Amino acid sequence: MKTISCYSIRMLLPAFLVFFSVSTGISSAQKPDITPFIGQWTIDIQGGSVGWIEVRQEENYINGDILWGGGSVLPVSNIFSAGNNLLIIQRSSNVVRKRDQSNNPVLTMIVTDWLEISREGNDRINGLLLRPRRNGVGVDTTRFKGARLPQVPPAPDMNTLKFGKPVTLFNGKDLTGWTLINPGQANGFKVVDGTLVNDPVQTEGAPHKSYGNLRTEKTFEDFNLKLEVNCPAGSNSGVYLRGMYEIQVSDSYGKALDPHNMGALYSRIKPSVNAEKEAGTWQTLDITLCNRHLTVILNGVKIIDNQPVYGPTGGAIQSDVFSPGPIYLQGDHGKVAYRNIVLTPIAK
Repeated sequence: MKTISCYSIRMLLPAFLVFFSVSTGISSAQKPDITPFIGQWTIDIQGGSVGWIEVRQEENYINGDILWGGGSVLPVSNIFSAGNNLLIIQRSSNVVRKRDQSNNPVLTMIVTDWLEISREGNDRINGLLLRPRRNGVGVDTTRFKGARLPQVPPAPDMNTLKFGKPVTLFNGKDLTGWTLINPGQANGFKVVDGTLVNDPVQTEGAPHKSYGNLRTEKTFEDFNLKLEVNCPAGSNSGVYLRGMYEIQVSDSYGKALDPHNMGALYSRIKPSVNAEKEAGTWQTLDITLCNRHLTVILNGVKIIDNQPVYGPTGGAIQSDVFSPGPIYLQGDHGKVAYRNIVLTPIAK
């Protein structure tokens, strides 16, 4: 990430306006061709995180969705062409500037990031994200590159899948076969009475401790994954498939259906029915990932039925949807326990 000075910003904006009015030569009667940008793109962000963009041509405007690093897939606040090889995407968030004595917002402003995206051939893009600093002084920039995602193939016939030999990922004794994604972070995972427990404890009055995510040393392609999970009240975690797709683990018992509930593909696929048990009880997950399609059975109830998976979720550690990847367990949110983690590869 780099910083643009106030002077640079003053120089940047006029140049940008000149680009629109002169350099492109676009008149009000001309329409830049955005066809090359239409579709879905996975993004590798400077610093190691992963994103995703979808660009759509609606009836008389351009629309899209974006995932940037962590969090959810969200609609863009604006998207437009600035020439045949430049696309601008804006995403906005509300920032509370002032609160009253009861901590209620009394002044809120909209802060907008923007992405400048250009193509490299038909299937590659690169760009720059510009993010105004929250204090209004300076702009931080982040570079990124991306690749076009091909169409999701037809749903596999689940009745004809052939499986290999099951692999026990957790031996019930120690963390053999697992490692932190970032060795510089604290490890909240330990084995207690045959279960894999994550307990990211914070000490009152001490600096915040950053806990890491735990991944398998081995990587996998398509598979069936069975496990049991116990999520206390108010807690949450996640099980990442191929290090890319998060199956949400959350205390969502009794809540309305939502793509952030237990068993959902985080922010992407909402469970079709509620199948959660109460917090603090053991629950079963039976997950099949095959040909970019997902099936999830929670506590014996099918809640996602062979649905297409269009791209990574927040927190992904890789962007290539065709590469093998690890199973990883989110360790930076709350206390949770896992046991009986068994993966069975799908034979190709």
